[in-house]
Amino acid sequence: MSKDIILKAENISKQYRLGQVGTGTLTHDLNRWWHQIRGKENPYLKIGDVNDRSTKATSDYVWALRDINFEVERGEVIGIIGKNGAGKSTLLKILSKVTAPTTGNIKFKGRVASLLEVGTGFNGEMTGRENIFLNGAILGMTKKEIASKLDEIIDFSGCDRYIDTPVKRYSSGMTVRLAFAVAAFLDPEILIIDEVLAVGDAEFQKKAIGKMQDISKQGGRTVLFVSHNMTAVRQLCTKGILLENGNIKMHSDMQSVLDEYTKSSKKQSEFKYLIKEDKTLISKIAIKNQFNYLTNVFQYNDEIIIEIDVIVNNPKVSLSIFIKDNDFNLIFIDEYPVNESGKFKIIIPTGFLLKSTYYADVHLYRPNINFFDSKKDEVTFIIENYPDKFSMYDNVNCGIINSPLVWSKIG
Repeated sequence: MSKDIILKAENISKQYRLGQVGTGTLTHDLNRWWHQIRGKENPYLKIGDVNDRSTKATSDYVWALRDINFEVERGEVIGIIGKNGAGKSTLLKILSKVTAPTTGNIKFKGRVASLLEVGTGFNGEMTGRENIFLNGAILGMTKKEIASKLDEIIDFSGCDRYIDTPVKRYSSGMTVRLAFAVAAFLDPEILIIDEVLAVGDAEFQKKAIGKMQDISKQGGRTVLFVSHNMTAVRQLCTKGILLENGNIKMHSDMQSVLDEYTKSSKKQSEFKYLIKEDKTLISKIAIKNQFNYLTNVFQYNDEIIIEIDVIVNNPKVSLSIFIKDNDFNLIFIDEYPVNESGKFKIIIPTGFLLKSTYYADVHLYRPNINFFDSKKDEVTFIIENYPDKFSMYDNVNCGIINSPLVWSKIG
């Protein structure tokens, strides 16, 4: 049985010049033009760094994406995941034709609708109703087709009361609601969605994920979805693409891709950051065990020690830590006041967390005013085993926190 391929990316690469607007200097542009008229390759495609934000640049050019190849079948829901800076949003912008690839080409079979940023494609001076018709026209719909879906779009968005108000007066959440409703109800064959849904509240996110499931299963339409919400990705997507430093590290079923993403997050246990003068910031984070060894793999009865180095140039600031589970759901929060530069230590006691992978956000902030520095989802640690009393349940998810109940015989 032949595959029904609706989207095919062939050798997609995207190169940027650091610190420049556009492709570079006039000299570089003339050099490109001279090579082009002689039928030769762009000389600047032979140079450039890998898109790794943790290393120092050695070239003025960087490859945000390099040699991306994949196919998507009609009706598939593809989750695109990876760390910040991996190239996810760049890839979606190329697929949405917001920007052109440096090399390679993309083949489509059908209309594409994109939801990349809050308010993308909306005219702030026009009302919500007028923007629905504008976006529908951009997607190639007739006025009659748009009018037939108008009531459903307005109802789903929950913006009925404000539909004849200029969009510039909408909150970011309302804008996302309306933009998603337009994209989902105007029958594009391919729907491309970036992390933008995170702006919406929990009720709308659940509603949006349900709608994406409906349009893929019942409508046979294709969805490409970028998110750091692993619960949403696991729930929605059938296949996944893992990007790392601008390259495809894995393209497989969604669970295998999520497992590989978690596995690749194990490797680091110390994180150093660039220090800027006269700034309050986090300069280093290290994860250690009770024997003072750097590691991020622990046993159930190990202490987990997180050390944070900070530079403080503002009084009355605090450090906070957010611990999240393998699906990026928040488990608990704690904070500590810091009034001077130094190294601060957090100890997660033995036996508190059960077998799983965990992520931590670390924030340095002035309460109720502003954040000075935030490190999100970079700190990862893993607990590999359960306590003896749970050993018979090794293949069962026994939860996250070990909070033993008090049992007693009362009769």
